[in-house]
Amino acid sequence: MTPESIVELNKLDKTLGKLIKKVGPMKLKPQVKQSPYQALVEAVIYQQLTGKAAATILGRVKALFPKKKFPKPIDLLETPDDALRTAGLSRAKTAALKDIASKTLNGTVPTTRLISKMNDEEIIEKLTSIRGVGRWTVEMLLIFKLGRPDVLPATDYGIRKGFALTYGKKQLPQPKELLEFGLRWKPHRTTACWYLWRSLDL
Repeated sequence: MTPESIVELNKLDKTLGKLIKKVGPMKLKPQVKQSPYQALVEAVIYQQLTGKAAATILGRVKALFPKKKFPKPIDLLETPDDALRTAGLSRAKTAALKDIASKTLNGTVPTTRLISKMNDEEIIEKLTSIRGVGRWTVEMLLIFKLGRPDVLPATDYGIRKGFALTYGKKQLPQPKELLEFGLRWKPHRTTACWYLWRSLDL
């Protein structure tokens, strides 16, 4: 995710190039200080919610542990489900957070050091074994925590909507169609996605 990626995308796709010009410089800064455990907890809370609603629920979950910046895996496991539910978590998300916590303690969720040595598909395969964690959730972690440069979350509504807007399509592309089209953006698909998301703000 460098200025070179923007130059390359301009060459590879003129339509995307016009969008890049409209939006301006890329402002994606990966949350490198966040552990994979924290990133997964946040990603699950944010699933299928607006950013504002999810941030409110995340704030309430953290407030259950007033002496800590972020609850540790053992804290989540020892907290009764009902307490987590009162923070606004659904039953499914409560179960998912507990599974993330338990899989962090047993080593399924890698440490920051270990995950940095794994490739994207290895990370997806390992983390989608956790309850409530699908491919999209791991793709968000790859983009926003690890800053991986070539990720295309083809099921993401914002990206599909941004694609339809940018390329003048009446209908949202199917994920398979988006993946095929996106091959032209390799190895800079994360940058392309960031600009498609921004197209919704224009």
